[in-house]
Amino acid sequence: MMGLSGVMLTPTVGQVISQVSEQDQEALAEVQRLYRQVVELYQQGKYNEAILLAETVLEIYKKNLGEEHLGTATILNDLGILYQFQGKYSESELSLQQALAIRQKQLGNNHVDIALSLTIMADLYRLQGRYSEAEPLYQQALDIYRENQKHNHPDTATTMNGLASLFQSQGRYDDAETVYRQALEIRQNLLGENHPDTATSLSDLAVLYRLLGRYVEAETLNLQALYIYTHKFGKIHPATAVTLNNLARLYESQGKYKEAELIYTQALSIYRDKLGNHHPFTLTSLNNLAGLYASQRKYAEAESLYQQSLAIRKQQLGENHPDTATSFNDLALLYTSQGRYSEAELLYKQALAIWKQQLGDNHFNTATSLNNLAALYQSQDDIPQAINYLSQGLAVEEYNLSENLKMGDDKQKQDYMAKVLGTTNGVISLNLQAVPNNPEATRLALKTILERKGRILDVSTNSLQILRQRTDDLESQQLLTQLIEVRTQLSNLTFKKPDDFPSPEIYRQQLNEVTAKAKEIEGKIGVRSAEFRSLSQPITLEGIQKLIPADAALVEIVRYQPFNPKAPENQRFGIPRYAVYILYPNGDIKAKDLGEAKPIDDKLIYFRDNLADVDKVTGIPQTPIPQLKESARQLDETLMQPIRQLLGNTKTILLSPDAALNLIPFEALVDENNQYLVENYHITYLTSGRDLLRLKDKFASQQSPLIVADPFYGKAGEKVALTRSIDLSEFTFPGLPGTEEEAKAIKNLLPQATVLTGSKATENAVKQVKKPNILHIATHGFFKPERNLGERNSGERNPGERNSGERNSPLQGERNVIENPLLRSGLVLAGVTIGQSAGDDGVLTALETTNLNLVGTKLVVLSACDTGKGDIKIGQGVYGLRRALVIAGSESQLISLWKVSDDATKDLMVAYYGRLQKGEGRSEALRQIQLGMLKGEKQKHPFYWASFIPSGDATSMQFD
Repeated sequence: MMGLSGVMLTPTVGQVISQVSEQDQEALAEVQRLYRQVVELYQQGKYNEAILLAETVLEIYKKNLGEEHLGTATILNDLGILYQFQGKYSESELSLQQALAIRQKQLGNNHVDIALSLTIMADLYRLQGRYSEAEPLYQQALDIYRENQKHNHPDTATTMNGLASLFQSQGRYDDAETVYRQALEIRQNLLGENHPDTATSLSDLAVLYRLLGRYVEAETLNLQALYIYTHKFGKIHPATAVTLNNLARLYESQGKYKEAELIYTQALSIYRDKLGNHHPFTLTSLNNLAGLYASQRKYAEAESLYQQSLAIRKQQLGENHPDTATSFNDLALLYTSQGRYSEAELLYKQALAIWKQQLGDNHFNTATSLNNLAALYQSQDDIPQAINYLSQGLAVEEYNLSENLKMGDDKQKQDYMAKVLGTTNGVISLNLQAVPNNPEATRLALKTILERKGRILDVSTNSLQILRQRTDDLESQQLLTQLIEVRTQLSNLTFKKPDDFPSPEIYRQQLNEVTAKAKEIEGKIGVRSAEFRSLSQPITLEGIQKLIPADAALVEIVRYQPFNPKAPENQRFGIPRYAVYILYPNGDIKAKDLGEAKPIDDKLIYFRDNLADVDKVTGIPQTPIPQLKESARQLDETLMQPIRQLLGNTKTILLSPDAALNLIPFEALVDENNQYLVENYHITYLTSGRDLLRLKDKFASQQSPLIVADPFYGKAGEKVALTRSIDLSEFTFPGLPGTEEEAKAIKNLLPQATVLTGSKATENAVKQVKKPNILHIATHGFFKPERNLGERNSGERNPGERNSGERNSPLQGERNVIENPLLRSGLVLAGVTIGQSAGDDGVLTALETTNLNLVGTKLVVLSACDTGKGDIKIGQGVYGLRRALVIAGSESQLISLWKVSDDATKDLMVAYYGRLQKGEGRSEALRQIQLGMLKGEKQKHPFYWASFIPSGDATSMQFD
């Protein structure tokens, strides 16, 4: 938050004194003295006294200078800041609006003082959680600075810091880092490496890195800031204490409690000495030290400090200030850990009342308070109250998700979803760990899963679909065109080498510029689509259950961390587990905990490795069927057998897996009777049961089927086992003659289809499609795991805890691009070894695939290997080609999970289309073919028949 204008008033007063009568000059000289007292009281944290005196100064100004004088605006601005510190947000907003109106009338809309007012107003909205109102004001202020040639001015850096703090509050960590770094660069260049404002930027960036778990970088920046403050102000100074406090929080996050306690104590001593016992900084320091003691179960010491902080905040700020609510909440958490539930309940409710009153019903702090009350009641086994408060907390979080997922790119949406991971774990735990037989808890858990699982995919799909339908809206169509262009640029740059550029710096600069442009356009698309989006209907179990076929069941498998409300705050989340929720068409729900995740994941890896183990020369599977079935049975016994017990006689499954379970064919699991599941069950895959809501809306296709096969890659390659997989680093692309035969056979079945082969099977040709009835692509597919590019740690983390984010890539810009999993999976098309221009490099990445207009396309078949692979995001599915095709608008997809035999694939595909023409459903047609292969001798190994899985709409389709 900005400080008071301070010295800004003095020249204003000096100018006015020379223009007024001697009597008025004396009055204004007196007000100048009073104003200095206001600043001193503010600096001492005596806000009540400062406000009273500032209000007196304001009246003198109005009387002597007039209500619309710039000096009056300055005092109003400062009053607005003081009201913010007091938590009097309504009064603050009114004062700031009055100041802004005066300045706009006297100075116009583009004066730098307007930017100052806008920044302070934005700070207020950020504090209130009114993020969508704050961001435009920050941006408007920055535009004014740029128009006044102050894009590199210290005031610009101050506004940037506020904007970065907004992004941090929203969980938009990438954007926050970018803007913090821009502010830091301005201050370093203009003010110098050792200026206090530079130290402030270093300190702010260090806080962000601590939140991201990038502890080494955070410590380095904190120590740099501490060095600057110490040499500028000395060891005993409030600015030095701020950095010490941040450093202590960092050490606490790392479990270095002794170091943290020593530094917290040092910072507290400085605050008390320089600012007094009642200053807000002193109280924050008290709370931090108390929190450290609570983490170590030093409850007596923690309570003493919490009580001190609470008493002073009540006295200084009043009973209804948000900071007072924070003290109530922190003390309640401590009492909960001690089992002092009655005392905790009273404090939680006081905090809730204040946050509702001051910040609003839908602020995230309000949700925190509601969720804490739910955990408290769960600790006391008061399940009805726990469900009541948790329902309210989840509803507030849902409101915020709906608002905030409209903005930002995919990475920012992932960061924001991480903010609610704790309560997702909490509601599942309440149900399965505490009251597995409570129908209300079960319904609440499933409703939350359906609201959040795969949510980002839904948002991305809907945003593009809405704009594609707005063909009469010029701005929407321009945004779509810009998105296609920038994603093509990103994809092309991904497969270039730094050696192709005059220098690595130029390569890095281009990558950074294009990445930033892509984020900007994606953000604009989210905002633009929200303008056209009708009021979104809430996700209800009733709405989804009526879309489940009468003979089917929705099976939602989730990975979660059990939450124990009675444990110490930093030990509440346990080892990850899997669970299943089953929803029937009549509304019945069954749920079950499936056990710890690691044993299941270990069996999954063993099963998948057995499935995909193939001789690279002969293309023959190497795992004997008995061994394969044994591994399939081991996984089934742990995973699907408990689910079958819940399913009873239901044989049609709409299956939504989670985490690594997305990468196996459940059909190839083996039951207790030594039968593959495909023999008894009809399975269709979904990202989430919420997919059914999207799939119920049908759109007409506009083009006949398109078949793309056997591209001419431009360079002869060794035909190794005729598999459709390629390591792009080798740049060897064997031809796939079997795919041309496949295309001809399908063409015979679909005479209206267009076939593109050889040099015509280009990337640009695929990009030109517009709502074909069917899109069939038979070529090499690829997926490059992130670990090959300097992967981060991938261990499971508690909600809110993030990995270091450090990579091994020597190029910062390259790191930003390659991290996007949609750039690391795709299809190889004609001319890939030649390196054509005009956006056609022969590589169609998944990111570029999202640009295709497939709204109305009934089926996409990727007759290539590894098209089902991608990066796993717990709760959000697989980031790869399948996801891209959903975002592009296709109804259903047929994709593969491992290297596929060329001949076997051709036979499967021809048989598949034949069955579709006879009216069989898109999933059932594949199942019948798999059963036929299983009964034969040549291809009964699951390697041949289990690679392809159907996702999306399972019903039969019309051939246009």
